Amino acid sequence: MDNFLNLITPPIQYILALGPAVMLPLVIIVFALCLGLKLGKAFNAGLMIGIGFIGIGIVIGLMRDTLGPAAEQMAENFGLNLTVIDLGWPGTAPMTWASKIAIVAIPVAIIVNLIMLALKMTKVVNVDIWNIWHMTFTGALVHIVTGSYWLGILGVVVHAVFSYKFGDWFQYDTRDYFGLEGIAVPHGTSAYCAPFAVIVDAILDKIPGINKIDIDTEKLEKKLGAFGQPIIVGFILGIIVGILAGYDVKQVLQLAVSVSAVMYLMPKVIKPIMEGLLPISEAAREKLSAKFGGGEFLIGLDPALLLGDANVISAGLLFIPLTVIIAAIGSLTFGNRVLPFGDLATIGFFIAMGVAIHHGNIFRTLISGSFIMFITIWISNQTVELQTILAKNANMLGDKSLVGSLDQGGSPITYIMVQIFQRRNMVGLLVIAVIYFIGIAMTYRRYKMLQRKDRLEGAQA
Repeated sequence: MDNFLNLITPPIQYILALGPAVMLPLVIIVFALCLGLKLGKAFNAGLMIGIGFIGIGIVIGLMRDTLGPAAEQMAENFGLNLTVIDLGWPGTAPMTWASKIAIVAIPVAIIVNLIMLALKMTKVVNVDIWNIWHMTFTGALVHIVTGSYWLGILGVVVHAVFSYKFGDWFQYDTRDYFGLEGIAVPHGTSAYCAPFAVIVDAILDKIPGINKIDIDTEKLEKKLGAFGQPIIVGFILGIIVGILAGYDVKQVLQLAVSVSAVMYLMPKVIKPIMEGLLPISEAAREKLSAKFGGGEFLIGLDPALLLGDANVISAGLLFIPLTVIIAAIGSLTFGNRVLPFGDLATIGFFIAMGVAIHHGNIFRTLISGSFIMFITIWISNQTVELQTILAKNANMLGDKSLVGSLDQGGSPITYIMVQIFQRRNMVGLLVIAVIYFIGIAMTYRRYKMLQRKDRLEGAQA
């Protein structure tokens, strides 16, 4: 087994090192050719998707380079003693792919997907191979805790099953709110955080007065005119963050224009991805439906597709300073050590599906998102030591003695799996598990209700 892993590890790690902007287009091209698309159309679709992801990377880089330092300065201004830096997914994904579990994780996750499709347990056909790193991270931490390679693989399997089911359960949100016909977002922070938003939405529905509050960017634009436009909202948010960071006038204005640019550019860079996906999703539905007796299928893709929505962008920008404030509250309540940093630029991933669950209501998103980020930060504190071992094993620790992350390091799925074997904090495990599985049960019930509604509307049409 070890000899086999040593043989296949270098080429696979080379492919993974290409990153999602190259790896995903290559997978899409191969997938498109398998579906029967002509070579020219397949390459065009793959390259358009690659262009879109490079665009997203540029915009996220702009957020990281401008808003990241501002958030760090905010934390310093608040006098926070947060000694563990959040590496974010850009730092966590490479060390995960360098783990021993990673080489087997990709075929395992694909096999799980194929088995679930064959048994009609899911409609999701996952082509986003890069984001299998989420499932791999769970397996890698279970492997570290138990020392068992097979239990690590079990961690990959469990996370994979939940991921594909999340794609099914939130398919109507992906279609009806984001307008992504035939697409699912089965993994990433958007998927596993969504059950928390379902709980909050149900609670808010039952609170008189509160259940009537509905704020979104479209309503703001109508009420405020030009001052409600996304680019001006972004400009104002940039000013607020700059002031909280203690910047001078020049720095505040530079930050404000940068945030305004993010508000404008993010929806633009999503468009090439949608253009590339259209022929793929249509061909996939036709081919798979014909092969599997007319069944419906969903193409599983990266949650970056959700970042082009104006309400997601607005809420994501609001949560940059809010997450730092929540981290400050955490340092006072449970001794939080993690300074949000690497994932601040992609905080929209955490709340994107929640925006859809709340039908674009930013007021509700702020409440559910605060709940999500508090739990995420709490969990990330519990996995710091394990992630540090993961970094050491990958020779990626650098000059930091401890490292952490919000993305995956704060995942309830990972935390529950690790604690089942580690059993260090049984009270924490019980609380998180109870809340999360209530959220999953409510998510399933909500999905069945939306499914019945969809069938009824289809019959009437």
